[in-house]
Amino acid sequence: MAAAHVAALDAQIRSLKVTRAVLSTVARRGSTAEETTLMNRLARLSAAERGRIIDDFMAEVFDGIDTADPDIRTRLRFAAANLPDDPTPEQVDAWVELAELIQDPEFRADMRRMIEFNAADRGPDVPSGSSLWFMSRLVQLASGALRDGIAPDSPRAAGVLRELIGDADPAAVRDRLAAATNTRLARYRELSAIVNGLEPPSAYEEPFRWVVAALECRLAR
Repeated sequence: MAAAHVAALDAQIRSLKVTRAVLSTVARRGSTAEETTLMNRLARLSAAERGRIIDDFMAEVFDGIDTADPDIRTRLRFAAANLPDDPTPEQVDAWVELAELIQDPEFRADMRRMIEFNAADRGPDVPSGSSLWFMSRLVQLASGALRDGIAPDSPRAAGVLRELIGDADPAAVRDRLAAATNTRLARYRELSAIVNGLEPPSAYEEPFRWVVAALECRLAR
């Protein structure tokens, strides 16, 4: 019985620490009345309630999409992590912004669009993690092209694209890359890294821009 009381007390203490950290952030940020109301509400959420925000986000963006790469679901679940028990002010700031972001209908639509693109034409035999492999390959090839001074409209660029996308529809690839490199999605990844205590990931903006430019040149021919 005593052990159960201790466990319950520990849970309350952890929750109060998070609440205190979030309220300290509210006071420090000097937010508008609307922002303060939202952050006060977020501060008073229990760990279970904060978890439900994440569950609701995941349910909406994946609803009815059964063929998306399972690795994406796993990564999103990790990325939308809850606050640690004893968060730093930076983690609190990031979590508050992240919580606001994942409740934003427009952001959810952006995220769902990216997942829909991933799921399109994806068969049941495609291994988990293939999406990450493609992005890694893109960065590798495009970075090499940039290093070698290959212009996106050059014949050599066409060869790089062939190596990257094969006979895939260049317009479809361009649209998928545009969905995946949305600035708000990049911010989501950055905030998630902070909440999880990780270094913010590189956006690899230049390699992605090069590939999109090369695809545009190919489509213009």
